[in-house]
Amino acid sequence: MTGGYDSRVTDRGVLVIVSSPSGAGKTTLTRRLLAEFPRLEFSVSYTTRPMRVGEVDGRDYHFVSPDVFEAMVQRGEFAEHAFVFNNRYGTAQAPVEAALAQGRDIIFDVDWQGGAALSQRWPEDSLKIFILPPDLEVLAGRLRSRATDAPEVIERRLRKAIDEVEHWHDYHHLIVNDELERAYHVLRALYLTRRFGADPTLDAILAANLASAPDQHARRLVAIDKR
Repeated sequence: MTGGYDSRVTDRGVLVIVSSPSGAGKTTLTRRLLAEFPRLEFSVSYTTRPMRVGEVDGRDYHFVSPDVFEAMVQRGEFAEHAFVFNNRYGTAQAPVEAALAQGRDIIFDVDWQGGAALSQRWPEDSLKIFILPPDLEVLAGRLRSRATDAPEVIERRLRKAIDEVEHWHDYHHLIVNDELERAYHVLRALYLTRRFGADPTLDAILAANLASAPDQHARRLVAIDKR
């Protein structure tokens, strides 16, 4: 993790990559940022998994068949794609590049593999942020409190979530989501600083976040899991 931040204002868009273990709150935080800043767009991924109740095709995901997904892979249309729990997920490259070239900002809610592929494809445009849970017990409780998955699926998600924490060091910035309001203000400050440049109020928020030593917290989480 780098302690500083890039305050260059650019004509290109900013590619905001937010990752976290499942249950750590990245979706809640990214949706709040999207609601506050209309110029920020959510990248809608492609997936082969079935649509869940309440989801809308084209809003939550582009739901496609495995054959359609594979054809897109063969044509080189994805900036990144991966298998997750026996389903495929991917980000189409052309619309992302078009948005960045037009100066539009895009936010991605992706796992560490997706984040690595995106930042490799657009290294100068990427702002990589990792959300950490306050502890592993809270993480497990959040996953088990969801009524949308079977117990065996929840346990697989918990194992994957813990594995995800080990990749914290691949990110520019870390935020511990121990208190939602504080975590959101740090995320907001990171985005605004990258988009518009340094500001004393934002600088104070980012300095306080660094002083809380989120990197040490990440190391503790990984060490606890290894016991």
